[in-house]
Amino acid sequence: MAPVVHMPEPLCLIENINGRLLVNPKALKILSAIQQPVVVVAIVGLYRTGKSYLMNKLAGKNKGFSVGSTVQSHTKGIWMWCVPHPEKPNHILVLLDTEGLGDIEKGDKKSDTQIFVLALLLSSTFVYNTMNTIDQRAIDLLHYVTELSNLLRTVTSPDLDGVDNAADFVSVCPDLVWTVRDFYLDLEANGRLITADEYLENSLRPKQGTDQHLQNFNLPRLCIQKFFPIKECFIFDLPTHRKKLAQLETLHNDELDPEFVQQVADFCSYIFSHSKTKTVSGGIKVNGSHLESLVLTYVNAINSGDLPCMENEVLALAQIKNLAALQKAIAHYDQQMGQKVQLPTETLQELLDLHRASEKGAMEVFMKNSFKDIDQGFQEKLETLLETKQNDFCKRNLEASLNRCSALLRDIFCPLEEDVKQGIYSKPGGHRLFLQKREELKAKYYQEPRKGIQAEEALQKYLQSKEFECVTIWQTDLILTAREEEMEEARAKAEFMKAEKQRLGAILMQHQQMMEQRERLHREQVRQMEINRVYQQALQQRAQERRLKEEAEKLKERFQAESRKLQDEIQHLQRNDSADDTCILL
Repeated sequence: MAPVVHMPEPLCLIENINGRLLVNPKALKILSAIQQPVVVVAIVGLYRTGKSYLMNKLAGKNKGFSVGSTVQSHTKGIWMWCVPHPEKPNHILVLLDTEGLGDIEKGDKKSDTQIFVLALLLSSTFVYNTMNTIDQRAIDLLHYVTELSNLLRTVTSPDLDGVDNAADFVSVCPDLVWTVRDFYLDLEANGRLITADEYLENSLRPKQGTDQHLQNFNLPRLCIQKFFPIKECFIFDLPTHRKKLAQLETLHNDELDPEFVQQVADFCSYIFSHSKTKTVSGGIKVNGSHLESLVLTYVNAINSGDLPCMENEVLALAQIKNLAALQKAIAHYDQQMGQKVQLPTETLQELLDLHRASEKGAMEVFMKNSFKDIDQGFQEKLETLLETKQNDFCKRNLEASLNRCSALLRDIFCPLEEDVKQGIYSKPGGHRLFLQKREELKAKYYQEPRKGIQAEEALQKYLQSKEFECVTIWQTDLILTAREEEMEEARAKAEFMKAEKQRLGAILMQHQQMMEQRERLHREQVRQMEINRVYQQALQQRAQERRLKEEAEKLKERFQAESRKLQDEIQHLQRNDSADDTCILL
């Protein structure tokens, strides 16, 4: 369960010391201890107009915030009173009473502006307390402060700039409760009675027309209506006789004007039932510690000089409005260029034409939203900014074109580079093939769309960067071609020598074959001759044998004849001897 906040009396939250805002650590400690969501009601108005009295009533007290009875302002800086919310369980009602505006003793418009802006930024319900009527000065002042608040909120929370979500915008901006004190006019318009809300609505209604005077009249009203989507008005009669106002906080209700008492009761009832929880962008509900952070953030921003301060509200308002008009014009230009421009453009003229169209639209937006740019200083600044943006677009267009072309060149020529690395073209005739392939890839590159104005330059730079490779391939081609020619010549010579060798070999073989054939023929002749010789010898031998045989036969026959003759002689002798013997014998 969240701790109960016990704060019997208000405490100074922020004070101005020597022109610098200081936050009370005790008050911050109280805020940091609040874990419940907070409903922050802040009141701002001229000094001595009864603001503190209304805040005491919201706290359910007669006393608390200092209620003065003299011409001197009592409340200094911003005072805070945290009480349990009377109608929202588990919520804390944070009441912020502010130092009165326009204190002649203080004479410090800067402090008034800072207090006004802080109260507006910190509150979820903003009570704007004015006297007697809703007049132009009060409207101008509220408009001025709302513009400052927007500026400071943007500085401290850039994510809130240009909130598009209407529900988010309504939740961030406080509700406006315009209280008109000591109201003495009749609530009547066009012959009929009107309500206090209708009185406020009529006071903030713009007039029809387009001239500069009406635009100046309508501008603050339109801005207030936009800044405060929810508005309510309460009028208060004089509480009592002027002589009794000094004891106002001690008077009982029966001593006050009944109309005033009822009006105060209606005001409190509306605040209690309709005031919303303090919310920041994103629908985040604020508790005490969050509110502490907001206080420190805004005070630090103001002390660092993020809140412009000028003695002349009209001049300050003109600066704020013209700065806002300039920012809208630049935003319009950025939006148009963002929608229409696709970088890189094919030509510079295409980009310049789009720039001029967007520039014209931006100038129209500026002229529509500017306010009293008498010396045309903001218009000249816008022209300078637009020229800078044009130069930036031209630079980005060049970069986009270069990046696009570089990417294309990498993708298109990557296969060629890989082939070069692999040595595909390191061969005789490789340079011609390389140039042929490069021309094919160049044609493919030229066919790619949206290369932009750097297309040719990027290509030439790329080709120049690869010139060394091209020269290397050419030199390699020359060397390898010469080497190939030498090798071809050597191969031709070798083939010739081989052929010649083969021819000579064939001739030699043929000669050898012829020699072998001759040798064979010779051997055959020799063999034949030998055969003939042997045959002749055989024939001769046979003839000789035959002759010898014949001679032998003849010898045999002669021997036989001789032998027969001898036998015959022997026989003859034998016969003779026998005869002799016979004779002898005889």
